[in-house]
Amino acid sequence: MTPGTVMDLAHQTLFVTALIAAPLLLVSLVAGLVIGMLQAATQIHEATLSFIPKLLCVVETLFVAGPWMLKILIAFTRGLYAGIPAAVG
Repeated sequence: MTPGTVMDLAHQTLFVTALIAAPLLLVSLVAGLVIGMLQAATQIHEATLSFIPKLLCVVETLFVAGPWMLKILIAFTRGLYAGIPAAVG
């Protein structure tokens, strides 16, 4: 395996990781921001009030974006397995 291919593989791995994590992180960020603004406006600072809605939003995002995330992971894994002969020989 040449150094260029190792760096390409590392780049692809980080890109796929960011691509899969982005929807969950963005939804959690937006939900946390909205809930934080509501808590600041109403002056209700309950820990479960921010945790439960964020958890529900992330679960809903997993249901909606899960098949897409799985397709990305399967394509990446197939590419890894297909590249084994080139890496070995």
